[in-house]
Amino acid sequence: MTDAGEFPTLTQLVEEHASLLYRYAYRLCGQAADADDLTQQTFLIAQERLEQLRSAENARGWLCTILRNLYLKSRRHVEPQSLELEPVDCREPGPPDGAIDPEELQAALQELPEAFRTPLILFYFEEFRYQEIAEQLDVPIGTVMSRLARGKSHLKQRLGRREEQPPARRLKSAGVS
Repeated sequence: MTDAGEFPTLTQLVEEHASLLYRYAYRLCGQAADADDLTQQTFLIAQERLEQLRSAENARGWLCTILRNLYLKSRRHVEPQSLELEPVDCREPGPPDGAIDPEELQAALQELPEAFRTPLILFYFEEFRYQEIAEQLDVPIGTVMSRLARGKSHLKQRLGRREEQPPARRLKSAGVS
């Protein structure tokens, strides 16, 4: 990890943030090959614009912003989806605790519009704070909180879960990333 006063090199950025960026890209696009491409493109742009990085502390957010912008640019031709939530019958028994299939979770994430998917990924999988997400998405903190609640509600309904703990936290604690 680079010291607070030390300006990071591209090699240091890759070593420190490659796995984070790949996970983020995979959660956004749902395809390993696309996630690899987005991660590599992110580092290419970072190399070209390294002088724009103001401090080493901002590297994580800066790189995630580059990746998100690349993802959004690649998705411009896709029509936006609307979030339609279906009621859940709470009388149905859910699967046992911790029994979330990662592929099922990824499919549920892919169903979400990007406006809800990105905050969920950043908060629950990459452990960004509300303020960091708000700055990255250029929205108020209240909007981040609202999008997290609506996205989490959709995931709970889609995955048939009634527990209080969000699926992503359970997966993370189970060692699945």
